[in-house]
Amino acid sequence: MAQAEENVWNARMVEASSEAAGAPSRDTAGGSRSIAFDRVSIIFGGTLLVVDDVSLHVAAGEFVSIVGPSGCGKTTLLNLAAGLLPSDVAKGGVTVGGKPPVRGNRDIAYMLARDALSPWRTALGNAELGTEIRGLPARERRDRARRLLETVGLKGFEDAYPKALSQGMRQRVALARTFGLDSPILLMDEPFGALDAQTKMQLEDVLLDLWQRYRRTVVFITHDLSEAVSMSDRVVVMTRRPGRVIADMAIPLGRPRSVRALQKQPAYHRLYAEVWAKLEEGLNA
Repeated sequence: MAQAEENVWNARMVEASSEAAGAPSRDTAGGSRSIAFDRVSIIFGGTLLVVDDVSLHVAAGEFVSIVGPSGCGKTTLLNLAAGLLPSDVAKGGVTVGGKPPVRGNRDIAYMLARDALSPWRTALGNAELGTEIRGLPARERRDRARRLLETVGLKGFEDAYPKALSQGMRQRVALARTFGLDSPILLMDEPFGALDAQTKMQLEDVLLDLWQRYRRTVVFITHDLSEAVSMSDRVVVMTRRPGRVIADMAIPLGRPRSVRALQKQPAYHRLYAEVWAKLEEGLNA
């Protein structure tokens, strides 16, 4: 997808969230913040089985990563939860916050693999874009964006345009924009996949810091097993297409965590090897 097209797609998705009258609101008890797939199958064109009989429950405040071969339906599951797929392509039960998925659900923020920043907006302007579309008062959204830019390490770059920022800095802006929406559920589709190893690790720690601070529910798609193991409460492993869940593995590493510090811990490497073995099993399933 071209950058301009992705910008438009992203803006429309955020805009839809402000238009959805009657979309599920946040449940103060926290019960509505979970996602549940119950024996879900997804078929495109009436013949292409992409996801086959997947059951997966994500509790409020959990950080769950999904890994699997390309084309196994990982992103398709996120799109289904976000209400972006036609209802007739899916069989089985899907609920978000105890209700069927709906496009424009304000309880969901969706972060893409690319930053999708608007080139004509500064870092601050991009960080507050979602809250601007959702109608937050100007001073409140601006103050929130400033705080989040400082949290992700971009204090002093508020007035910089995307062309003056590195790719890692652009992704930091995208993180600030995503958390600025204040949605309890974050769907994240390989947000760090295009970054070099060092920058990726830095941003993983930034994301963990934000998650540990705000305790959002996160469903995180990645091809990087190290990323999945180091950040998650659970790692779900899918087979090749048609995607099925072959393993749902708890990651019993302590919190708070540092991704960089984990690289020296034997327990982390043992878990990595276990997830890798399941992924290989899924490739051959």
